[in-house]
Amino acid sequence: MKPQNFEEKLVWYSMIGTYALYFMGAQMVWVWGLASFLAVYLCKKLWNQTEDTPEEEKIYIPSAVWVWIISMIVMLVGLVVGHIDYKIGNFTLISSLVDFTRSWALYALIPLIGSLNIRKELIYRAACIICLHSLIVIAITYLFVQFNFAILFLSPLQAIAKGGRTYYWVLIGASGYDPLAPSNELRMQLFTPWPPALGLAGNIYFFLAREESNLKWRWVGMIGAVAMVWVSVSRSGIVCLPAVLILTSILSRIFAKPLMQIALGVASFFVAILAPALIEFFNTAKDNFTNARAGSSRIRKVLKEIEIHRWQDAPIWGHGISEFPGPKIVEHMPIGSHDTWITLLFVRGLVGCCAFGVPLVWSFIDLLIKSQGSKTARTALSIVLVLFIFGFSEGVEILAYTFWPGLLLMGIAFKENLQGFHFSQEEKEYAL
Repeated sequence: MKPQNFEEKLVWYSMIGTYALYFMGAQMVWVWGLASFLAVYLCKKLWNQTEDTPEEEKIYIPSAVWVWIISMIVMLVGLVVGHIDYKIGNFTLISSLVDFTRSWALYALIPLIGSLNIRKELIYRAACIICLHSLIVIAITYLFVQFNFAILFLSPLQAIAKGGRTYYWVLIGASGYDPLAPSNELRMQLFTPWPPALGLAGNIYFFLAREESNLKWRWVGMIGAVAMVWVSVSRSGIVCLPAVLILTSILSRIFAKPLMQIALGVASFFVAILAPALIEFFNTAKDNFTNARAGSSRIRKVLKEIEIHRWQDAPIWGHGISEFPGPKIVEHMPIGSHDTWITLLFVRGLVGCCAFGVPLVWSFIDLLIKSQGSKTARTALSIVLVLFIFGFSEGVEILAYTFWPGLLLMGIAFKENLQGFHFSQEEKEYAL
């Protein structure tokens, strides 16, 4: 597998060089630069496009990408209005605008560059290579732990690129023990800024690796992705992976296969009969999930209660920024952090929440329809579901640079035409 054009070369080497970029502390800056450069490159190609341009080289920007672009512009407007409403100051506004280019802006730019001539197979193989590198780093990390050894330094790029120091720390070794966990489990973060972020990235790389055509690479990729989720000790990551796997398998067949509709109808009948037992089962599972890291769960619960209560003070545009530090009851954690949906309500108000929710729902519907006959759309649908689920436990906007290949694949899936969908013998599902 080798890149065949300019844009593929940039994507390929950026993906397989993920750990090299991380060890230089350049990952966030590079991904933003890559997305911006390729977006400009796409606009240039679009400007030069004529009727004589070969059909396979023509650029087409699908409606779903336009929805993401417009929504992120609305998010930007909400950011500015929120700062003006609360008279936060020009310096903070400029800082927030810079942060916006590295977070929410990527949700518009990266699906946009999916309109370039980039093969999905290239992304799948590169994802498998990242997972292989992760397996090697996990083994090295465990070795470091045995000798109580770690390397930690702050990249000098932080002084130039600015932004939170968290995203420029380079850690070779274990990320330490979670003081809020009763078992003091060891957690790893690898190329992400904190362990739960690795759980999110691992989920997305699993669904990318799952579509690799080479059997050996596919299994290496999937095992590496599962290992990433496991060593992150992320509760959301561990629950999300099988949940999305099952949901995608059902949703991608619900319209195309009548037997699936019949099976769901029969299942609904038995679910209604067993409802009390199922409710008790899920309540028990929820309690076990919460008690697995009771301290963290308590802080998150209180943070959300505070954020929802405070959101009523600025329901439309939000408070502009998170509040640092938070009260003692949440161990001084910032109000307006630790998740996406409630945080958006507090920081950006209803405008910001809709600016993320609308394109996510649009993407879900678009990919749900296409997934009935397209494996690419099925993979992209899995990524949308992962983002939705993790939105309740992580700030997915600032972590986009860690799983950007997933956003790129969404852009590739958006441009597929419904007319080309068919079920062929060669497109059978891989059995896991």
